[in-house]
Amino acid sequence: MGAGHAHPLHLPGESVVHRLPPQVKIVAAFLGVVCVVATPREAFPVFGGYAVVLLAVWAAARIPVSWILRRSVIELPFVVLAVLLPLTGPDPRIEWLGLSLSDPGLLGAWNILVKGTLGVLTSLTLAATTPMRDLLVGLQRLRAPAMVTTIATLMLRYLDVISGEARRMRLARIARGHDPRFLWQAGATARGIGALFLRSYERGERVHLAMLSRGWTGAMPVLTPDLTTRADWVRGLAPVAVAAVLAATGWVIA
Repeated sequence: MGAGHAHPLHLPGESVVHRLPPQVKIVAAFLGVVCVVATPREAFPVFGGYAVVLLAVWAAARIPVSWILRRSVIELPFVVLAVLLPLTGPDPRIEWLGLSLSDPGLLGAWNILVKGTLGVLTSLTLAATTPMRDLLVGLQRLRAPAMVTTIATLMLRYLDVISGEARRMRLARIARGHDPRFLWQAGATARGIGALFLRSYERGERVHLAMLSRGWTGAMPVLTPDLTTRADWVRGLAPVAVAAVLAATGWVIA
C-alpha cells in the first residue's frame, strides 16, 4: 500500500506511544475496554480513574484533549439513547426539577454513557497513534483470519481509488451542465452511482486477474517482520495493568 492513505483520525507523531508496535496497542486497547465493560456501573469513582489513565496516555502521546473531544461526537446517537432511558425506564421513580425519572433508567443511562464514552475515547487513542496500514500489520501479527486482513487491506488500498473516480465523474457531470442542488437531477446522480459501481466491479475483476497472474494464493504476504520486544509489551500493557486494578477495585466497592 502506498503512503497516500492518510486517515482523519490519525495524528502523526514521534511519541513513545506512536513508536509502540501496533499489535501491542491493539491488545492494550482491547483489554482496556474489557476492564471498563467489566466494571460495575455503581463503582462511580473507578470510571474517573479510567479517565485519568486515558489522560496520562494522551499526555505521553502528545494528543491534545481538544483534538480527541472534537472527534468523539461520533457517540452522539448513544447519548440520545442514554437521555431517553431515565424518562422511559421502569419504577421506582424519583422527582428531579419537576421530572419523574426512573431510578433503574438513570443507572442504565449512566452505564451506557460512561462505558460508551470510555470505549470511544480508547478507540480514538488507538486510531490517533496508529496509521491504518499499521493496524492491519498488527492484526496480521496477532494471527487474525487471513481473509479479514486481506479484505481490509484491499478495501483500504482501493478506497482512495474509488473516491477519486467518483470525484472525476462528478466534475464531468458538472462540466456538462449537471447541478446536484436541484431535485430533478436526482436521476443523473443515481445513474452516476450505478456507473461507479460497474466501473469498480470491472476494476476489481482486472485487479484479481492481475493478482492471479502474479502468483496470488489467497492471503496477503507478511508486510514487515515482527520485531516486538518484551519491553514493548511492558510499556504497552502498563496502562492495562492499572485498568485491571481499577476494575478489581470496582467490584470491591460496588
